[in-house]
Amino acid sequence: MENDKEKQQKLLNAMVEYLDCPCQVFEPMSNDNPIMAAYREARERGEREGFIPVLVTVDEIVWESLVMNADTDHDWNGESDFSKERVTEYRKQMLQNPLKDDREVMAQWIGERKKEAEEYNMDWDTEVLGEIAGGEAMDRFSGYWDYYTRKTYPVILAEIPVKNCWEIFAWLPFGGWNECPDTPELMAVTKYWYGQYRAVPAVITHDVLEYEVPAPVSTEQAMQLALEQHAWCPDVVGQSEGLSVGMMADCLTKSTVWYFWWD
Repeated sequence: MENDKEKQQKLLNAMVEYLDCPCQVFEPMSNDNPIMAAYREARERGEREGFIPVLVTVDEIVWESLVMNADTDHDWNGESDFSKERVTEYRKQMLQNPLKDDREVMAQWIGERKKEAEEYNMDWDTEVLGEIAGGEAMDRFSGYWDYYTRKTYPVILAEIPVKNCWEIFAWLPFGGWNECPDTPELMAVTKYWYGQYRAVPAVITHDVLEYEVPAPVSTEQAMQLALEQHAWCPDVVGQSEGLSVGMMADCLTKSTVWYFWWD
């Protein structure tokens, strides 16, 4: 019978095989400086060598999402097997498909958030949007931290062999559950945000996605972007007591990391 360490190693091996690209593994640590340094080095090297680095937590739920999205004929049993041929075909298909209209997707989501506010008798301008104030800066990744152990989760730094950052989600299809966007939506909106703000996906866990941007956005851009982010990931505001879209906007004017979390 496998012990926990053996199961974790088996899961790690399966995820590395699935990723099918150069990977560096980081065991749990109380200081993430080595992870950040390796990510920074990989970002610079990736521009020369033609890959985009992503930090992925070694997690059974992440693994299930990756397999179930890309290997749809798989009879999920919690094990580490998968069809490499079907995963390869999924990636090929996602990269060949035309991207969704990002503005149309965003308009639909914003419309849904407004409808929800009406259903809960919330005033859109004062209770949902609010003032641009009270936000805190985010300049380090937080999604890969285990706040119970105060250490990082086991993390894989994967050198994803794609040209464009939105194509990461063809390689790592972690979404499509609950309100988390699916692969075509993740790709479309990421392309849009990259074009507008140079936002690049950097951290993927089973329920968190973090982007890195080269600089905080301007005050003039912040409110519209915060509204887009709220529409795309309502849990960030809806399940955070006292947080408004305006507070998110203020955070964006100070931050180089964007944080999304889906329940």
